[in-house]
Amino acid sequence: MPYRPSSRSRSSVSTSSSLNVDGLSITVVRKPIKNMYLRIKPPNGDMVVSAPKRMSERTIVDFVRGRRAWIDGNVRKMQHARQQSLVSEPERTGFVWTDDLRKQAAANINAQLPGLLAQWGPVIGRTPTHITLRLMTTRWGSCTPKTGRIRLNLQLGLMEPRFLEYVLVHEMTHLWECGHGVGFQRRIGSYLPNWRELRRELNRRVVL
Repeated sequence: MPYRPSSRSRSSVSTSSSLNVDGLSITVVRKPIKNMYLRIKPPNGDMVVSAPKRMSERTIVDFVRGRRAWIDGNVRKMQHARQQSLVSEPERTGFVWTDDLRKQAAANINAQLPGLLAQWGPVIGRTPTHITLRLMTTRWGSCTPKTGRIRLNLQLGLMEPRFLEYVLVHEMTHLWECGHGVGFQRRIGSYLPNWRELRRELNRRVVL
């Protein structure tokens, strides 16, 4: 027997489309919500509008146009943050990982890890079984809760120490919580109340 979603299930499904507003590329996500929201996602300034399912395209266009100054200002801030990253995009600065830089980054991380683990292990209540440093192109860290293994992006060794601390605490929280749901957010919020601010700032940086 084929599955037919109930009217409630169908009404809860989100749909996504693209919209160009005066040269701005907007992703429109239609959801079963009452109000419209605009987000600018770091690090590239991608724009997403969450809109009620039956809202007209004309209303969405007017909504975006009415916030053009705010959009341009925030996009400029993100571009500036990218340019100010300690490690910028290779095509902009000619940055290339060398053996010396790898060794320097690894040494910086390894010098900080004992103190960080001693500080956060008792707070979080679990510690990793093994920590691996590696170059990652899409993420700052990862965790396998089943084995207790954590992997950290080597690039963190060339950045401010607060980012290494945040990523380590983030991954150690995954030793309790696999996803990023309410349980994860509640736990990491009790450890680092400003974790969202740190996440936003870190995500404006470029992962090499």
